Amino acid sequence: MHLDELTGLILAGGAGRRMGGRDKGLVTLDGRALVDWTAERLRPQVGRLWISANRNAEQYAALAEHIVADRLDGFQGPLAGIAAALAVIETPWLLTCPCDTPRLPVDLGARLAAALAADPAADLAIAADSQREHPLHALLPAHLAPNLDAYLAAGGRSVHGWLTGLRVAVARFDDADRPFANLNDTEQLAGIRAAG
Repeated sequence: MHLDELTGLILAGGAGRRMGGRDKGLVTLDGRALVDWTAERLRPQVGRLWISANRNAEQYAALAEHIVADRLDGFQGPLAGIAAALAVIETPWLLTCPCDTPRLPVDLGARLAAALAADPAADLAIAADSQREHPLHALLPAHLAPNLDAYLAAGGRSVHGWLTGLRVAVARFDDADRPFANLNDTEQLAGIRAAG
């Protein structure tokens, strides 16, 4: 898979409810926005970098070639952001990750592509570490757009619910130290800061 076939999408379109309504991607860690840490690691892995954002588009625009907003109103979850990107993507593949994973593996795309190559019948690939699966760290083909749109139109919002109808390849990252550690709330952010 060549980089020019791959668009990276950072998911930063959430309501930030567990962050007190703050835009999570713009919350800072060691003086830098969380999205900045993630973008730094994702950019070398893709041909173009997009960000899914439903507010503060001008701030996100400094980090990406394109900002895409949800087509569904009211912060409908990460699948809405993925669907919005798939509707206008210009590459055959989309590599997704949340905005709050500052330790994002620098070989995420390569390992997900290898997992797909090992299972040609798979519809998409997701990441997993020794703790659990991380379905928003995913590599998916653009042709899944109608499938995802239909799921959302039927009222589906659960990532796991959508994946149950698909064949999923899993790329293992058991060799890394908490590669998908994410910051869901202010307490976790304080913990990461304290741990250095």
